[in-house]
Amino acid sequence: MTPITEVEGRRLALSNLEKVLYPATGFTKGEMLHYYASTAGALLAHLHNRPVSFLRYPDGPDGQRFFTKNVLPGTPPWVRTAEVPRSDGNARQILVQDLSTLMWAANLVTEFHTPQWQADAPGRADRLVLDLDPGPPATVVECCAAALWLRERLTADGLHVYAKTSGSKGLHLLVPLEPTPSERVTAYAKELAVEAERERPDLVVHRMTRSLRPGKVFVDFSQNAAAKTTATPYTLRARPEPTVSTPVTWAEIEACAEPGQLVFTADDIAPRLRRHGDLLGPLINLNRARPLPSRTPR
Repeated sequence: MTPITEVEGRRLALSNLEKVLYPATGFTKGEMLHYYASTAGALLAHLHNRPVSFLRYPDGPDGQRFFTKNVLPGTPPWVRTAEVPRSDGNARQILVQDLSTLMWAANLVTEFHTPQWQADAPGRADRLVLDLDPGPPATVVECCAAALWLRERLTADGLHVYAKTSGSKGLHLLVPLEPTPSERVTAYAKELAVEAERERPDLVVHRMTRSLRPGKVFVDFSQNAAAKTTATPYTLRARPEPTVSTPVTWAEIEACAEPGQLVFTADDIAPRLRRHGDLLGPLINLNRARPLPSRTPR
């Protein structure tokens, strides 16, 4: 029998609570739902007003995965949606605006992915993202070195820079912006990645070509495109263990000497929130947003 619970006055059927989603650690679906409920205060702030794309993995990270942007069949009528422009015409996507919607969506077993713009201003980015992806044998340690170079460079352009783990192998750098057309942000981010490769050819590549990437950090600027999304802060990832895309301090990045130092799982997040608060809270603070520099990087 599927247990029914009430969240914010709405009845939800939460299924298969004993199901082990992450066999490596025994982490169950019930534990996943508890994680999302206990992290909702921070997570909802980053989901707010952003159309959500779902990477679903209902049988765990080793099972089938499917990515969907459209409103799912069986979506309750009280779940808010937004019309989103697409190259093939407009479509509707889900907005996760409250705890009841978050728990309904989490019950589907999903990673949450969001664009760099908000639903009422499609294609006008209010943040820039750089996805630092290490090519083996490089690890997150090399990503940290690249992040420090990029932070210095972005700061020189008057921008504030924040970081989180991807929840996989790399890092994401996030910069709050005054709303700017996504194509301008993409162009600036690409120039920055090209400059990083020029200045640190031992460390950085800006192209996705696999043959260029062993031992280097790929600075992926493409997620600034209006049609692209990035893993939302605090989302669980479909990895062997229940890793989380976790905000980190610059002190942690500077001190990182072993990859395991920047791996965080669901159990780590509540203590980190108690200790640090939401390290990405400034992304939501309009006082931290800056205009994109009119000049391209050096």
